[in-house]
Amino acid sequence: MTVKFIIDPLVFDTLPTVCFGVVVAKGVDNHGKTEEINALLREAVAGVREKYAGVNLKEHPAFACYREAFKKLGFNPNKFLSSVEALVSRVVKGGELPEINDVVNLVNAVSLKYTLPMGAHDLDSMAGDIMVRFSKEGEQFVPFGRTEPETVPAGELVYADEKQIRTRRWIWRQNERGKVTAESKNIFFPIDGFSDCNLDSVLRAQKELASYLERFWRVRAEQFFLDKSNYSAEW
Repeated sequence: MTVKFIIDPLVFDTLPTVCFGVVVAKGVDNHGKTEEINALLREAVAGVREKYAGVNLKEHPAFACYREAFKKLGFNPNKFLSSVEALVSRVVKGGELPEINDVVNLVNAVSLKYTLPMGAHDLDSMAGDIMVRFSKEGEQFVPFGRTEPETVPAGELVYADEKQIRTRRWIWRQNERGKVTAESKNIFFPIDGFSDCNLDSVLRAQKELASYLERFWRVRAEQFFLDKSNYSAEW
């Protein structure tokens, strides 16, 4: 079955330089723990603590582009941190990242290394195509770690499939139903950036993630790049 990833053209009216590096891997065996992946995560954590020690993250260019985008989208960036700012902030403050499973650990390691928001979504939990679009009246979302849905106001930028919202406030929080577990086999990895801010990092992170997936799991990792001039991909 063909699946499409589509960016609603209306998104570019608000965020004209937003771009997306995408990796799709199928047939992953996510059982067990790989020490080399855990080591990559520990190395990334140590690197972030050294790089951002004593730094005001709110003013750092790596996070400023996402903060500005949140303002344009109507989100308070002090109340709702982008996933990467929240992750880095936790690490800099001394918080430990739990070793959840190999795929999640790898994504966190690459996200920290390149200071980029990166997601991991179980494709088998999705219904139809995946979109980045503005929410519609009455749509619901099940927050990570919960079972009860909440209603999302119309006009909020989200990741969504044909039946449910996968993320709230774009790159703030992910849906419980799409999380990657040990049983996940087919996985969609989006990397969110801006062509005028961190394009090189997006492309390097995409290439590195795909390389690791092929190396550790012996699977084919497909890569796609979406922006204003190319806002859909399919696999």
